[in-house]
Amino acid sequence: MQVIKNYVEQNRQRFLDELFELLRFPSVSADPKYKGDVLKTAEFVALKLKEAGANQVEVCATDGYPIVYGEKIIDASLPTVLVYGHYDVQPPDPLELWHTPPFEPTLRDGKIFARGACDDKGQFYMHVKAFELMMQTETLPCNIKFMIEGEEEVGSDNLGLFVANNKERLKADVVLISDTSMISMENPSLETGLRGLAYMEVEVQGPNRDLHSGVYGGAVANPATILCQMIASLHDENNHITIPGFYENVLTLSEDERKALNDAPFDLEYYKKDLSVDDVWGETGYSTIERTGIRPTLEVNGIWGGYTGPGAKTVLPAKANAKISMRLVPGQDWRKISELFKNHFESIAPKSVKVSVTAHHGGTPYVTPVDSVAFKAAYKAIEESFGKEPVPTRGGGSIPIVALFEQELGIKTVLMGFGLDSDNLHSPNEKYDVFNYYKGIETIPLFYKHFTDLSK
Repeated sequence: MQVIKNYVEQNRQRFLDELFELLRFPSVSADPKYKGDVLKTAEFVALKLKEAGANQVEVCATDGYPIVYGEKIIDASLPTVLVYGHYDVQPPDPLELWHTPPFEPTLRDGKIFARGACDDKGQFYMHVKAFELMMQTETLPCNIKFMIEGEEEVGSDNLGLFVANNKERLKADVVLISDTSMISMENPSLETGLRGLAYMEVEVQGPNRDLHSGVYGGAVANPATILCQMIASLHDENNHITIPGFYENVLTLSEDERKALNDAPFDLEYYKKDLSVDDVWGETGYSTIERTGIRPTLEVNGIWGGYTGPGAKTVLPAKANAKISMRLVPGQDWRKISELFKNHFESIAPKSVKVSVTAHHGGTPYVTPVDSVAFKAAYKAIEESFGKEPVPTRGGGSIPIVALFEQELGIKTVLMGFGLDSDNLHSPNEKYDVFNYYKGIETIPLFYKHFTDLSK
């Protein structure tokens, strides 16, 4: 452990400078205007993998953005770890809410503020630097492969085909991912599962053009009003989702499992204070921890229609739109849920409007086995690094590709993240604590040590 700490301390500033350089690339995969920047980011990642000691480094073309692959095979008889991460980031909008520019990383109060600081540039780059550390100190105990993609934030459409076509190249004993969070650095945790995702877009079309709200209001259906009514009907008075069949295959936890989940350190009053809300909201009969980890949800991610510019314009809009995401739990299939949503949303539309529903992308829920060698290695690594046993938790987010790894490669995934739920992921002023960044670099080599030892 002292060798690890010494190397991190000696290279502390360089590690931070390199991360800042990576964060300056506006690698927004959802917006075509950033295409050139996304491609430059892939080249940067490949360069840093080479410098760290990887060979067979390649920027692999896909029908979308490239996948960066690199490996270091020291002995074919030793275990192999496949590290997955993504170099693309969410759009920075709304820009006016950022305290500093999203692609000019800024250090304030020990925190790095930038889009992608935590999700996922800061977290995957820990693995690159941990790899460099093991190479430079001659302590790499097993084989390592990297697969860093550029389309995670838009559904990883091309990664599935890449994995299917490169099974031999990607052959490994476990997938290691840092794209999740801990309870806190004082209460380290280790995620045992992720929710799935179904992402939809809906459009409600009324008249063939925007209308004068005085001349036509009250006589022609207002698509914005209808859309709001339809969305509101998707939850009942207990905040239970009303789509028929939605809960049909949901796997429920036992009372003992629920109790263990709720034993995790959680301060509800701090949670509310941090978000500036007077009370929490959610499905009746479940705690906040359960609502964000083991229960499915439906949320409006964006809604628009009519005039939204400065001043007043009295129109009855021709159409209104919304983006809606559903987080899913084990037992639910995102394709079936997408179909159920589409059928239901179309069925509740009045004849006065026309409705169209588009399914964008989705992902399958995942639960990692806690009795596996890899999970035990991650547990021991965190315990050794933090001096405290990690708390098993369920993550509320989604990494759609995780279930595919198991399906195509036949291997499990360990979710060893170092972010915090308060890191403003997908929001303005995304951040990542410098302490967490360095702590990740220190902890990851311990995983390799324990994984190799336990695999013997």
